[in-house]
Formats: sequence, C-alpha cells, structure tokens
Amino acid sequence: MIKIDIVKKLHGSNGDMKLRSNLLIKKGEFIALSAESGSGKTTLLRIIAGLESASGVIEVDGDTWLKDGKSLAPQHRDIGFVFQEYALFSNMSVRENLLYVNKDEKFLRRLLDMTNLCGLEDRVPATLSGGQKQRVALCRALMGRPKLLLMDEPLSAIDTKMRLKLQNEIKALHKEFKTTTIMVTHDKSEIYRLADRVLMIEDGLVKEVCLKKQSLDEFELKGEVLDIVKDGKKYILTLLVYQDIVNVTISKEEAKTLRIGQNINISSSNLLLNF
Repeated sequence: MIKIDIVKKLHGSNGDMKLRSNLLIKKGEFIALSAESGSGKTTLLRIIAGLESASGVIEVDGDTWLKDGKSLAPQHRDIGFVFQEYALFSNMSVRENLLYVNKDEKFLRRLLDMTNLCGLEDRVPATLSGGQKQRVALCRALMGRPKLLLMDEPLSAIDTKMRLKLQNEIKALHKEFKTTTIMVTHDKSEIYRLADRVLMIEDGLVKEVCLKKQSLDEFELKGEVLDIVKDGKKYILTLLVYQDIVNVTISKEEAKTLRIGQNINISSSNLLLNF
C-alpha cells in the first residue's frame, strides 16, 4: 500500500496555488494521472521520487519516504522513472544503460525479449528510433525491480502506430511484473487501455474520476478503435470519439474488418473504414 498525503505550494500561470494529495494506492495498481498543463502533474511525480520537497507524509509498503520534514534521498527510494525525453546515457550502449542499474544479465535478456529489443543491445541511443529509445528507458526503469514505477508522458512524442505498440508492451510488462505504476498522460485511449484508476488535478486537488462511457443506438461518429470484445453472438466495439469513450454493438462480419488503433467513420446504417 502507498500513502501520499502531501501539500506543496506552486507558482502557476494563474498565481500561487497549493498542490494537495491524499491518496491510497494498492500494490500492483496502474494509476493514470491527467490534468491541464501547469497543474502540478510532473511536480507530484518529482515529490514522490524525492526530487522536490513538500510537506506531509509518503509511505510505501511500510517504509517512510517523507514525514515531519525529513525526506528519504531519491537514491534510497525504490522507484523507476521514465521521462518523456528518454534521459539515456548517450555514451553507453543499450546493455550498458540497463546494467548500470542492475548487473542481472538474465533479467536484462528477459526485458529485451519482452520489448523486442534483442539484437540492439550493443547500439548507442543516437542510432535508435524514438520508439526504441523509449523501450530502453522503460527497461532501464524496471531493471531495479522497483516498488513504484513513475512515467511522465512517456509516449507523447511518438507517432500513433508506435504509441499503440508501446502501450501494449507496457500493459504486458505490468501484467508480468505487477509493479505499482503512476503514469502521467493526456491520451484517453491510453488511459482506457492501461489504467485501473484515473486521477485528475483540479484547482490543485488530486482526486479520482471515472471515465465517461456512452452507448448509442443512432449515431454518426468518427473515432479510434480501442477494443473489440465478443459478447455472445454480437461484438462490442469501443471507440474514442473526441474526448469520450463510446461502446457500439456491431456484427461479426464488421468486427472482422477492424483492428485496434484503426481510425474509422461509423454510423447506425453502415461502417466506413476510409478515413
């Protein structure tokens, strides 16, 4: 169990404000954290990591990381941190970046295999694609088998096709290792695919919210396919339409023509796949 009960004064675009959090996170949960720019998302991650100060208490599985003004040093907090800009050591190979955290060659091979990086272990970051660099950053964060994984919009700079692929790999890694995870993201499709719970920051207060889902009988929509699930003889198509998640009933024949991540036009009378 993780307890995050903190207060931090921020200087936002609209003046001074207080970031306030009173959270309990269960071991193994995947938490999505979303809010407007400047609301304190990254600051909250940095406080948890010990990179910024705050008032209050942080306890992780019975260990105290912050209390009564005393803060455990970042290097002594059992965390992995994945940044948007990768933050890899440019003069080290993929293998060296990972072994810098933990000298476990067997675990390194397991992570490389799970993230399709086998064969790239002797390459330096400058020779990798954006998606490959982010895979390496994710593997490096997991090499120490942390109690808590923090991710700050790790996929925001990656194209849609690669983002979907990495979302699937993050989901597989989380299922395998059950690492408690807090991920900052604005992407509702990402939240839908990955998160057990969703947190928002509004007026400095961190609070839990529910994703809004809709079911429609008559409609004409454009959206991204998030999921296709068989339900008896019918199929439920889950779409991201603008900022809403919508469930639509479709036929088996229509389901066969679709794939997750595809952009489609859909109406109550037909299904068009040409946008």
